[in-house]
Amino acid sequence: MAETLKKRNEIPEELKWDTSRIFKDSEDLKANLEKFKKLTDEIEADYKGKLTDADKINECLEKYNQWLIMAEHLINYTNLNVAVDYTNGEAKKEEALAMSTFAMANSRLSFIDSELADAPEMLINEAIKTATVGKCHLQNIEREKPHRLSPETEAAMEALREAFRAPYNIYETSKLADMHFDDFEVNGKKYPLGYSLFEDNYEYEKDTEVRRAAFKAFSEKLREYMYTTATVYGAHVRTEKINSELRKFDSVFDYLLFGQKVTREMYDRQIDLIMEKLAPHMRKYARLLKEANGLDKMTYADLKIALDPEYDPKVTIEESKKYILDGLKIMGSEYIEMLEEAYRERWIDFAQNIGKSTGGFCASPYQKGSYILLSWNDRMSDVFTLAHELGHAGHFKACNASCSAFDVDVSQYVVEAPSTINELFMAEYLKEKYKDDKRFLRWVLSAQISNTYYHNFVTHLLEAAYQREVYKLVDKGEGIPADTLNEIYKNVLKKFWGDEIELTDGCELTWMRQPHYYMGLYSYSYSASLTVATEVMKRIRKEGQPAVDDWKKTLAAGATVTPVEFAKMAGVDVTSDAALLDTIDYIGNIIDDIERLNKELEK
Repeated sequence: MAETLKKRNEIPEELKWDTSRIFKDSEDLKANLEKFKKLTDEIEADYKGKLTDADKINECLEKYNQWLIMAEHLINYTNLNVAVDYTNGEAKKEEALAMSTFAMANSRLSFIDSELADAPEMLINEAIKTATVGKCHLQNIEREKPHRLSPETEAAMEALREAFRAPYNIYETSKLADMHFDDFEVNGKKYPLGYSLFEDNYEYEKDTEVRRAAFKAFSEKLREYMYTTATVYGAHVRTEKINSELRKFDSVFDYLLFGQKVTREMYDRQIDLIMEKLAPHMRKYARLLKEANGLDKMTYADLKIALDPEYDPKVTIEESKKYILDGLKIMGSEYIEMLEEAYRERWIDFAQNIGKSTGGFCASPYQKGSYILLSWNDRMSDVFTLAHELGHAGHFKACNASCSAFDVDVSQYVVEAPSTINELFMAEYLKEKYKDDKRFLRWVLSAQISNTYYHNFVTHLLEAAYQREVYKLVDKGEGIPADTLNEIYKNVLKKFWGDEIELTDGCELTWMRQPHYYMGLYSYSYSASLTVATEVMKRIRKEGQPAVDDWKKTLAAGATVTPVEFAKMAGVDVTSDAALLDTIDYIGNIIDDIERLNKELEK
């Protein structure tokens, strides 16, 4: 049974990440805010209206690069302190101060890009030839020229950055601070409920009555916030639509994909092929789950359960270290050193506490190591989650070491490839290590489906298919009230699962659970990244060190390459259907192997 969550101050220090690696304390934060303001003043005084020759441009960009690093440290420090406890009033005050300071400073320095956009192409090309840190930034300025607004408008837009971010902040605050769940009861026994308790525990609960009751209680609480959440989300997507029109994009899709450097064809292919080709494989897996768990029917609340409910390998935090080091040693000694540092220097927040953000993420403030958020449940599946987030850490350690601050904002289309490939490496390692243990082998294969591929190729992809329908309405200027959002999401589920799954009440509210909707077209990119990761993993398994070396070079390239170039460096072509179809076949083969092992274990 899930336990009641503790307050943050009741959590042992060794289970928390250490943000003092960025700033020692609040006083250090305040001192750096003052330094940040001073640097803003200097850049504005020294360069505004003076970017008239290549040397001056590059001198300015070198200072601007320092400013970006400082901004990233300020934002990450305050965001991270809030993420682990949304009930912490002091942390929220510091975050608000940092964000407002950044927004105003960013507005004042918006002249840089505006002046560069107005500069003659010959001058920009000359600056590119001698650039030390801003070559790609200058190239991006040229690309963005048709979509830039007047300098005054750009400055106003930057000043309003915090207002544009408000829907996401309101969503997260209502979800993590305001939403309080009552206990629910099953057969006379009471069970505590919370957002992370549901998503990290009850969705995987092997007791069917408890699991389905938890889903019902959780959904009932979500429904109480349905109209507010829809209003907040509606404000967000309408703002994106307004921005797309102001910047003269043909559609909100073009606007959101522009920054990713991804074509509409690549985006649509990812959604359409998976909805069509993967669905039969996943319906088969759902049947296997139903049979293995002896269920009367397969409902939406049952999709996250284990294939072998009586077999759930347990792993402590300390034990996880050996699995991680052994499973990822294929990446070489430097990578292993980073993994050891992650444990030693408290890069990872393992805690479960009230107010902590759900799910998992990795933040990597420039050259300050990484910060990995997850909730440790002593499950082997947590090892996969940790390997995933450490993949992000390894990626940004590589590109932070080789790229300027301008060039570390990697396209969403590929940003999940370095993380998901680590899950695949872990699975391959475990399959080899326990190849003679059929039950454990089946567990690993089912973990690949239920965690790695379900999460990225199903959960996020269904959200992406829903999101696409929402933006189609937004593009037409139509409203998206809560009832419409519910209908869209339920229709997407029907299309994918067919008659295999009973869509119980509450399934339509799943759109309320995803913060990625406030991050542009992010959800679809998980499957795009995992497509690249799957193909690279297969190449590394086949070719060995040369493929590993190519992958390391790809990671170090950061945002200096487009998604198509990123994939090509690693030996993958994402301009056609082939890689995606091959990955879907790979998923189907895993499910076939699970079915085969089921029969062998039944004998």
